[in-house]
Amino acid sequence: MNIKKSILVRVRVAFLAICLFACAIVYKIVQIQFMDGQKWKSISKERRIYYKPVAATRGNIFSDNGSILATSLPFYRVAFDPTVAKAETFNSGVDSLALLLSRFYGDKSADHYRRKIKNARHSDRRYIRLNSRQINYQDKKMMTRWPIFREGKGRGGVIFEKVEKRFKPFGLLADRTIGFINEDKYGAGLEYSFNSNLTGTDGEALFERIAGGSKPIYDGTDVKPQHGYDIKTTIDINLQDVAENALYKALERTKAEYGCVIMMEVKTGEIKAIANLGKTTGGYIEDYNYAVGNQGRTEPGSTFKLASMMALLEHAPQINLSDTIDTGDGRYRIRNTIMSDSHHGGFGKITVQQVFEKSSNIGVAKLMEANFSQNPRAYVDYLHQFGLSSTLGFQMEGEARPYMKNPQDKNWYGTTLTSMAIGYELKLSPLQTLAFYNAVANNGVKIQPIIVKEIRKADNVIQSFNTRVLNEKICSDETLKKLKMMLEGVVEQGTAKNIRSADYKVAGKTGTARKVKNGRYVREYSTSFAGYFPADNPKYSCIVIIDSPKGVNVYGGDVAAPVFKELADKAYARDLAMHKPMHARVVPNKDSLPLIPAGSFDDLSVILNKIGISSHATAGADEEWVKVEPQRRSLNFKANPVLQGQVPDVTGMTLRDALFILGNQHLEVRVEGSGKRVHRQSMAPGTEIDKDKTITITLS
Repeated sequence: MNIKKSILVRVRVAFLAICLFACAIVYKIVQIQFMDGQKWKSISKERRIYYKPVAATRGNIFSDNGSILATSLPFYRVAFDPTVAKAETFNSGVDSLALLLSRFYGDKSADHYRRKIKNARHSDRRYIRLNSRQINYQDKKMMTRWPIFREGKGRGGVIFEKVEKRFKPFGLLADRTIGFINEDKYGAGLEYSFNSNLTGTDGEALFERIAGGSKPIYDGTDVKPQHGYDIKTTIDINLQDVAENALYKALERTKAEYGCVIMMEVKTGEIKAIANLGKTTGGYIEDYNYAVGNQGRTEPGSTFKLASMMALLEHAPQINLSDTIDTGDGRYRIRNTIMSDSHHGGFGKITVQQVFEKSSNIGVAKLMEANFSQNPRAYVDYLHQFGLSSTLGFQMEGEARPYMKNPQDKNWYGTTLTSMAIGYELKLSPLQTLAFYNAVANNGVKIQPIIVKEIRKADNVIQSFNTRVLNEKICSDETLKKLKMMLEGVVEQGTAKNIRSADYKVAGKTGTARKVKNGRYVREYSTSFAGYFPADNPKYSCIVIIDSPKGVNVYGGDVAAPVFKELADKAYARDLAMHKPMHARVVPNKDSLPLIPAGSFDDLSVILNKIGISSHATAGADEEWVKVEPQRRSLNFKANPVLQGQVPDVTGMTLRDALFILGNQHLEVRVEGSGKRVHRQSMAPGTEIDKDKTITITLS
């Protein structure tokens, strides 16, 4: 009995405790819902309503003539508050609206959209996104005429959420130069370099968190964004197009790895075209700015010989371009290495002018040794003085830093002086090389290249960038005069004579540098051509790089120079200010043709062009030496090859040319008679040459 009572007491106590606990819960619910309800509602509203950033419209990027290179276009996501419209408006228009949505998006049936909208209205949902696909401005205008939507956001409930996308009207033209910037603020090109100007200042607006997302609240407290500034570049769309097309064709033809082209105005430093194309599995695209960045920083090769010759002529101004250098048989030992020239058998004894025109490595090396071997520091100091060891302070991010050795460095070897002189054991970007060539074209004034001319807000110029001089005088006028003669000679009768133009003069230098792989030089090349035109009054400077071309002809004159020529021709054709007045040409008859039996192909071509005599070359007449046959109204060139180890045919040549050729064949020459040209030679052409042979030539 006591046990039974005890159990009952315990049960009653437990039941009473449960009742008290239940009453407490009911009391708390009543207190929260009714007594403190307003308090919790206000807290809930505070947490549900928040300020959200409103992105500013990004500024535009323009070309030099105001064409848009990059702009921000508005796109929209379509959302809907189905509770806003009156019952009559909603019921009469919901079926038509659902049908139009189904037809426009093409993803769901009209019945699906109708149920979605009606269910949201019945559930008192104040925000639904009708479709995740973004629409353009024209689609938005069309939708504002649809049922319910035509009432607007205040009475119809339609919400067009603006989303901006970057758009390039010219497609991939100058794609890498224009560049990009992503959500993490990482990017490249102008978009990245001028992001602080283009991006503007974001505003903010009040939003309400609701099921499925957030909804803007238009209460008048929003802060409007300050849109970004526009930037006006120096890019010429037409020249940019020509540069990219010419570069693309060259890369396709040679199966090269990558290439770049930069074209710049000589006086202002404004870049008119900058093209970069790299090889991918799908072809060639602008995947990196080789013209400016580290991946394009390479050993320049023979284009650097211009800097070496400038240092030489500044150091030893007594050197004349007619002074001779014996380059021997094309092979020259420097310490424990062999330096060679590209011409099989060598160039023999040639002038300083010809050393540059023919791009003789041995000729340059011997000149460097003769003048700087005891003090290589002086040579390097000249390079520093020319600004070749410093960056240009270019407007775009990512400019490569030049690499240049100094005599006190541990990796300065006995061959470093001569290697640097011909463009090895140092590295420059194409833009840095071009700025140096541009200084020569600009009468010694080295200026900073620019690609952005102005920062604007509508029609107001916020900031302008003018020509900035980096070096008032890079070298003496006498040195400049000699350098210009050498650069013109390269195109007139040197390694780039294939791009010689009858309409305007070109000055420049070819380059062919061997590539390094796994620490060793291999038979792959980086080819280049740098120069300016018109040579007598320079308007543009330009550099072309073609890296690792495949095929037989892989020299700068064969690969890179033609790209320069195509771009120069187009620039000349469209710029009438560069054209010279045409004078009437006197057509000679047979009796007026000059008597020229034989000579140098290059020299004769220049002379005949100057005096207006037509000349034609037969097959194989691209040899250095030719015979000349008069035709009815022109002169015909026939090949007169000079073969190593055989007696050449020098009849009809001037004494100067005959001595040059016979001397290079290691023949002793005895001269008889008087006159200007060789009438007879004692040894028949083609005869094998024995050692210590003497040949007699008779002048007439």
